[in-house]
Amino acid sequence: MESTTPFDLETAHRYFAADCYNRAWEFIQKEDRTEEENQAMLATSYASLFHWLNRADCAPVNHAIAYWQLSRIYALLDNPQEARAMASLCLKYSDGLEPFYTGYAYEAFARAEKIAGNAERAEEYKRKALAEADKVTDAEEKSWLVNDLATI
Repeated sequence: MESTTPFDLETAHRYFAADCYNRAWEFIQKEDRTEEENQAMLATSYASLFHWLNRADCAPVNHAIAYWQLSRIYALLDNPQEARAMASLCLKYSDGLEPFYTGYAYEAFARAEKIAGNAERAEEYKRKALAEADKVTDAEEKSWLVNDLATI
């Protein structure tokens, strides 16, 4: 039996990859999340990754961004082990990309180490992230990275 959908899958994946990422980001920015909102934040970020993985134009940069967001969420959820695992994947997919992405991979590691109580390692990763930020030529991107690092 042939399976058909009443919509274009590529269009759906394109829409939900971005929409889920943005919804997860809204949860990230919310200060007083409920446990249900925390779970929705995590699920929505994984949904974004799922939809990216099903897009024909998925590239390493999309993986890097998705894993960075997941690392940030796990840090917010006080789960350093998963935050590190996602930071590691972010760094893997950032290899060969612009310094902006590598900087954010190190930013993710710094957050993971901070919530793990490893202040020295967190500072080490923060220094690596700042070194990458120095290489970023786009002023707006550099500002995002530096400002995020200031919150660690």
